[in-house]
Amino acid sequence: MSRARRLLQLVQLLRRHRRPVTAEALAAALEISVRSLYRDIATLRTQGAPIEGEAGVGYVLRPGFLLPPLMFEAGELEALVLGLRLAEEHGDAELGASAVDALAKLRAVLPAEARDLVDGTGLLAGPAQARPAEQIELGEVRRAIRAQEKARILYADASGRPSERTIWPLALAFFARVRLVVAFCETRGDFRNFRTDRIARWTPTGAPMPRPRAALLREWQAREAIPEQLAPAGKRARNAPDEN
Repeated sequence: MSRARRLLQLVQLLRRHRRPVTAEALAAALEISVRSLYRDIATLRTQGAPIEGEAGVGYVLRPGFLLPPLMFEAGELEALVLGLRLAEEHGDAELGASAVDALAKLRAVLPAEARDLVDGTGLLAGPAQARPAEQIELGEVRRAIRAQEKARILYADASGRPSERTIWPLALAFFARVRLVVAFCETRGDFRNFRTDRIARWTPTGAPMPRPRAALLREWQAREAIPEQLAPAGKRARNAPDEN
């Protein structure tokens, strides 16, 4: 493996972790010595990579460091294209339109050979299965998640009984036949999953969550035994019941 390629892989390894990773773990993943790992860290720092940490403690890459699209490998580009096509097909209308725009922007900055790979990839997104109609705009749900703000909802359980809840929306999970809002419910005093097709009304409150969303999401992931590196819609969440 060339050193340039190894440096790129080191950046990718650091990106996968939100907490400091030891030099020993990074060196083992790259199959190099710890001494070589230290040299690679020093090289990346001189090239502008915001890597924090030190020997014996671990290293973490600060958010915001970007690599040019030229650095994408074929498999990575295929993953991006498939993911965007899935978002276009299975997301809500606003998210789908954003996926189309994002793919167009990605294609515009790629070199010719990478554009050919994007245009010619054989990875396709199948059509979404029939879902119950939703009465709320999922864009409002995503905005509340990003803003870390509470929402007031009118929700019907499996028997059709309505109830009003104040929730702290943490994540929006997309499945083949249903979409779920993962949230902390003030009424229940615990985490709950709410089917979006059973939410009759979504009212933004503008009130901030009393705790950081990231911390709450980690707590929920620990409750569901979902590895931290997986998305909120992980293996255990796949069968999570909605609120009754």
